Amino acid sequence: MALTKEQIAQRIAKEVKDRYYVNLGIGIPTLVANFVRDDINVEFQSENGILGMGPFPFEGEEDPDLINAGKQTITALPGASFFDSAMSFGMIRGQHVDLTILGAMEVAQNGDIANWKIPGKMVKGMGGAMDLVASAENIIVAMMHTNRAGESKLLKECSLPLTGVQCVKKIVTNLAVLEIKDGKFHLLERAPGVTVEEIQKATEGDLIVDGAIAEMKF
Repeated sequence: MALTKEQIAQRIAKEVKDRYYVNLGIGIPTLVANFVRDDINVEFQSENGILGMGPFPFEGEEDPDLINAGKQTITALPGASFFDSAMSFGMIRGQHVDLTILGAMEVAQNGDIANWKIPGKMVKGMGGAMDLVASAENIIVAMMHTNRAGESKLLKECSLPLTGVQCVKKIVTNLAVLEIKDGKFHLLERAPGVTVEEIQKATEGDLIVDGAIAEMKF
């Protein structure tokens, strides 16, 4: 059974370690803050100028002045700090972020990512994605394995304009957890009830399957 967006975020939350500084991109990544273990200390950074971002607020408790980069209302944890975009991107470009979690439209088997533009469609701009992928040492992508037409989004080469080159390390989709290594996708885990064959069929890029592939645990 394919994962929901919330389950993708829940699985990615297992990659977040104690004392990490983590940047969350818009879309599925924003959900990760809801699932991080209570016994670890993590600082979530949003590029619009907050360090110490918490989970989404409960209905009725939203503060319209407190938002993330995707303009969603958020909470701030005790000790959170607020600053301008220059300071925020100084943190990002200065490589002070331990983990970056981004959404993507396409990922290539060499680690290229396309996540900002579909030709012919109106977009507001690349935003901070270019800085994040150029500066981050550890990038995890949260995405659907296929598009609405059932076509793979894990490709030999990206067809959309690139945001960054050879930068993605790991991908969590609604079907699987994959690592990019030696120019190929390596299957690490599969979603509960999803077979290796289904993942292979949904992956256009070269997929390496080494031994038995365990189901994800949450």
